[in-house]
Amino acid sequence: MVSLFTFFAPPAITLLLFAIGALPYALWVTRRKPSRTARWAVIGSAAAIAAYGAGTVYGLAFTNPLDVCGDETGNGVYMDAGRDYSLTSVKVDSFPPSITCHWTSGYSTEEVWFWATLLLYAGLACSVVCFALLVINRTRRH
Repeated sequence: MVSLFTFFAPPAITLLLFAIGALPYALWVTRRKPSRTARWAVIGSAAAIAAYGAGTVYGLAFTNPLDVCGDETGNGVYMDAGRDYSLTSVKVDSFPPSITCHWTSGYSTEEVWFWATLLLYAGLACSVVCFALLVINRTRRH
C-alpha cells in the first residue's frame, strides 16, 4: 500500500540512519575528543546523509515512479488516491530528491516530504561552514 509506505518510511529511515551513526559517533567523541566545530561538522554531514536517505527511500521512483504517485487501476491507468484524477506525467530528480506527480486536473503533488529537503540543505550548510572553520583554524595554527 503506497500511502502507508509514503507516510511511515521516510521518518523511520531517517531515525534508523541517525541510530546507525550514533555508535560510531559516540566512539569517535570519547576516544578522540574532537573540537566542538569538528563534532558539528560530523553532525551536519550525518543530517544531510539521513535526509538524503529519507528522500530517496522512494527507490521506487527510479524503477517505477508511477507506483509512488498513485494506484494502478484494472485498465492500467494510475489514479490519485481519493480523487478521480488520472496521472499524466511524473518528474523525478535525484538532487535534491524530488518526485512530482502531474494530474489531469492540472495540479501537481510532491511526494517527497518537505522536511527531507530542508534537513538536507541545513545539514550541508552546517557541515560546509564547520569544515571551513576547521580549515581556517588549522591554517592559523601553522
